[in-house]
Amino acid sequence: MAAALVGVFGVAGALLRFAIDSWFAHRTSRPGTAGTPRHWPWATLVVNVTGCLIIGLSIGITGRLGLAPEWQTAVATGFAGGLTTFSSWTTATVRLLSESRFGAAALNVGVNLGAGFTAAAIGIALAS
Repeated sequence: MAAALVGVFGVAGALLRFAIDSWFAHRTSRPGTAGTPRHWPWATLVVNVTGCLIIGLSIGITGRLGLAPEWQTAVATGFAGGLTTFSSWTTATVRLLSESRFGAAALNVGVNLGAGFTAAAIGIALAS
């Protein structure tokens, strides 16, 4: 049962991530040097921070609601796992570095970590 829940929730998280990526891709590109678009990985930041909040909330909410542990796994591993993306975050950072946008790369790392830790802590606090 847990594997089926993780699969269903994972698909939902991945589809939401796709929708968020698509939304940002159509609204945030701006011309850079030599006509190439300059990017900032807003979608990755949004999904990662949201995922941290969701996992934090899932730690306490499922128990408080009296749900079986499979539901916490479905929400945290499935939905939040399908939604979040470590690989896109690191790749975006490498891309910024390759464009010699060192400040933007450092900001990307710092904001993702700081906001992610904060969101997880808020989620846990709200669920407690």
